[in-house]
Amino acid sequence: MNKTEILAQRGAKVVMNTYSRFPIAFDHGEGVYAWDMDGKKYLDFVAGIAVNSLGYSHPKLCAKISEQCQKLMHVSNLYYTEPQIELAELLTANSCFDKVFFCNSGAESVESMLKLARKYAVMKNKPGRDIIAMEKSFHGRTYGAVTATGQDKYHKGLDPMLPGIKHVPYNNFEALLNAVDENTCAILMEPVQGEGGIVPADKEYLQKVRALCDEKDLLLLFDEVQCGVGRTGELFAYQVYGVEPDAAAFAKGLAGGVPIGAMMAKDSAAIAFQPGDHASTFGGNSLATAAGTVVVDELVNGGLLENVKKQGELLTKKLLELKDKYGIITDVRGIGLMQGIELSIPAGPVVADAIDKGLLLVGAGANVIRFVPALIISEEEMNEAMEILEKALENAK
Repeated sequence: MNKTEILAQRGAKVVMNTYSRFPIAFDHGEGVYAWDMDGKKYLDFVAGIAVNSLGYSHPKLCAKISEQCQKLMHVSNLYYTEPQIELAELLTANSCFDKVFFCNSGAESVESMLKLARKYAVMKNKPGRDIIAMEKSFHGRTYGAVTATGQDKYHKGLDPMLPGIKHVPYNNFEALLNAVDENTCAILMEPVQGEGGIVPADKEYLQKVRALCDEKDLLLLFDEVQCGVGRTGELFAYQVYGVEPDAAAFAKGLAGGVPIGAMMAKDSAAIAFQPGDHASTFGGNSLATAAGTVVVDELVNGGLLENVKKQGELLTKKLLELKDKYGIITDVRGIGLMQGIELSIPAGPVVADAIDKGLLLVGAGANVIRFVPALIISEEEMNEAMEILEKALENAK
């Protein structure tokens, strides 16, 4: 029995069985590569599911975390700390938003938006508190976030779901328009659906939704937990479309692997939160926000956004070439380094074969493989990944 198998047995005894894990146990990583307990090397195109934006063992990120650990990790939000303020300043200076609420995860940042929307409705004396979300969306696992998630499989066994949230088809403005009534207070969506199959919004659709929200005084809420923080080639996904939301949720890649969440809002919406309305004990702690300053600085000042655009174009080109060559690929879609291929066969066996060959991939639904590598990926590493993927596709055809 190897080290991986031994560790898996130990884990099965003590860790709750909520994940369908691959039979791999990782020991360390460097750049875009990770090594398992037995020394096998993998090229990682999962990046912690779009979390490890700077890859593994990034020198600046490691140095900042080490430095901050020796100074201060947590004192609570009863006080100010410099890393939290620095990260908030970086985020607001480079976005349309004015205020930041820090928490610990994507689900928490979405929960913050849901609460803000209803507080806003109270502030504006609106008659209703309903929020419209999208079908095939994914917003997290907490009760508010999972209720907002437009996929029945995530609701199974959890009824009753929370009231006041309804779903309409994504990218269908007429359906949305028909669903809006006097009880609506907000519209929630992902600019690029992640778990729903890597589906970008149509620009004209988002423009119409923005105009509708302006007309009806509704909050437009974007979930950028997966597609934000540089993954599309812009710092924020809304910037790709030129459509500004009133508030947006971020997490995943914001601190390069340290747990963090951030809900950002314009002053017109942020004013609905007053002291005592919302809180997060660990949110915005010095360790997480110090890490976040490195990530945002690398994106804004370190040339990383240009790399995402360049490698994203290469990824699209390579995937389209594979689509032309292999009939089992029915669609290629996505933006920047958040892309996917839809297959005419289940994605699972192709993913498993690629992993066996040394390329870590993850699905986005039953028939879609997503590609969300670290934003530091190089052309050479991109080509290496596509060569392995082609071998897996060749075996599957």
